[in-house]
Amino acid sequence: QVQLVESGGGLVQPGGSLRLSCVASGSIFSINAMGWYRQAPGKERELVAAITSGGITDYVDSVKGRFTISRDNAKNTVSLQMNSLKPEDTAVYYCNADVTSAQAMGVVYEYWGQGTRVTVSS
Repeated sequence: QVQLVESGGGLVQPGGSLRLSCVASGSIFSINAMGWYRQAPGKERELVAAITSGGITDYVDSVKGRFTISRDNAKNTVSLQMNSLKPEDTAVYYCNADVTSAQAMGVVYEYWGQGTRVTVSS
């Protein structure tokens, strides 16, 4: 079993910054891609940022230049630095990871965290 735990969400004023963190633990052989998704009320869940095990990143256009995704493979963590936050960034943010199982090597499972809420409001 693998667990993903997010932290760092909260209330911030427009133009402010937050740093989200996600820690993976459990039966992990390796972690392939990791990413952050978000879902606002009435909207579909969307990919915000993703990062491969080799450090290649991808961002949704609306956050390019403002958000930075990074990972620490030794600690099985992924972070999302969010700067210049806008009200439209308000959503529940979910950590996602593709994990190669330590118990079934070669089998990749997708895991999700419980989410952390980000509210951008004055």
